[in-house]
Amino acid sequence: MAKTKTLQNKGKVEIDRDILLSIINLATKEINGVESLTNAYLPWYKKLVKPKSEGVSIKFDLNGKINIDVYVKVYIGYSVPDIAYRVQENIKNSLGSMVGLKPGKINVHVYGVVCDKEGSGEN
Repeated sequence: MAKTKTLQNKGKVEIDRDILLSIINLATKEINGVESLTNAYLPWYKKLVKPKSEGVSIKFDLNGKINIDVYVKVYIGYSVPDIAYRVQENIKNSLGSMVGLKPGKINVHVYGVVCDKEGSGEN
């Protein structure tokens, strides 16, 4: 499934779903305190076949807006609301600057806290 954007009398631009997934994945991993994206939300039978969209779910609504769910693990010592806000803002800015999309909803789900020496709580 690709997102199509029609420009006035200049044709149309199609953006592949994998491109959107890559942008969202990179934007999420850029944030300090995010350890990784996770597929913990998937049922066991869907985990048997590794999906392309690790830790990201994209849905398009009837108005053409993109709604995003991101599933992450965070390091201990970081503020979860702060990380979630920064992930949302970074995804919104990355999609806007790279492909010109304004997402509808960006939901960040924290599925685990990792106790590791990298998560010292320093931002």
